[in-house]
Amino acid sequence: MSKIVFFCIPAHGHTNPTLEVVRELISRGHQVWYYSYNWLKDKIEETGATFISCDDYDMEQKLTPKEATRIGKDLAFSTKILVDTTLALDDKVCADMEQLKPDCIVADSMAVWGKAVAMKLGIPFVSSTTTFAFNQYSSKIMKKSFGELFGMLLSMPKITKDIKRLQDKGYPIKNILDILQNDNETNTIVYTSSQFQPCADTFSDKYAFVGPSIRPTTEKIDKTHEKLIYISMGTVNNDMMPLYKDCIKALTDTEYQVIMSVGNLVSLDDFGKLPDNISVFPQVDQIAVLKETDVFVSHCGMNSVNESLYFEVPLVMLPQTSEQSGVATRVSQVGAGIQLNKINAVAIKTAIELLLTDMSYKDNAKKISQGFKNCAGPKGAADKILQTCK
Repeated sequence: MSKIVFFCIPAHGHTNPTLEVVRELISRGHQVWYYSYNWLKDKIEETGATFISCDDYDMEQKLTPKEATRIGKDLAFSTKILVDTTLALDDKVCADMEQLKPDCIVADSMAVWGKAVAMKLGIPFVSSTTTFAFNQYSSKIMKKSFGELFGMLLSMPKITKDIKRLQDKGYPIKNILDILQNDNETNTIVYTSSQFQPCADTFSDKYAFVGPSIRPTTEKIDKTHEKLIYISMGTVNNDMMPLYKDCIKALTDTEYQVIMSVGNLVSLDDFGKLPDNISVFPQVDQIAVLKETDVFVSHCGMNSVNESLYFEVPLVMLPQTSEQSGVATRVSQVGAGIQLNKINAVAIKTAIELLLTDMSYKDNAKKISQGFKNCAGPKGAADKILQTCK
């Protein structure tokens, strides 16, 4: 029996793919401890793992909603939050690891405190990558505007200072790429297929492309029209009332059933009286909805895109960050969606109708789906972890 410790950042999209892996490990008789955040406690404990709260140490949890929208958009700000959290957790996690003596640490690629403590204490380590694996080749799809590149250059002195803070505490991190870039010498689980991963042949055999980790669902969505359009801008940067109003304008009184998931940053009262064919909710069971969906209007978070393509659903893509833009670029490359540069009601409706009438988008989504289903899944991810255990 092995003892395995997971670390993750406070995000559904980074947590959800790991949960079926945890279930698989526990079903084989192994013990799992999972460091995460109280609002994710229930879903983690449902797997059978022992939950350990990071809330008292995590800096992102202390951000205002406005500050939180900078995560993923402002590299210097994001780096500071990651470094602050790593240093706040340092004493606790190091002491816990000395006591637990785990056989392996599995950490989200953005939960740098997990990787850093594994390196610091010499514990076998597996990176859990819920985005595309990132190296000098695959990063070419993450196209940045001149303004973004200029902003990165201006922010480098701040980033360097934060990296120095980690170095002063004994963490063997040389530069920002040690945080952002996947390492060919590190055992790594990637929750997509080698077919969908850009430049998959440039990664070493230490990488396991296991496909999306799709949880089971018992909920059934009532499909009331022949075609269902699902709209969601994710669980973080979703304060987007003008976009939601554009979607309503585009789809009012059409022959489509429309389900919108808008989060908790907007008030449902602000939508007023909705057309009969449109329903708006703070949250939905996304897996249950996607099983019935014909077109997904999405922010292009990696987890959402993987789930959409798994269920053979083409996408209208409205990315909000450079990472999401990279995902959207890849979906466009494989012909499974349309990215909108100009967002208004007419553009949204035109893109939806094209996806519904040009079956090449659906066919290409089916090809990616089949590639996902041919992957090893949670069993393959568990195998990779157990092979790494000391």
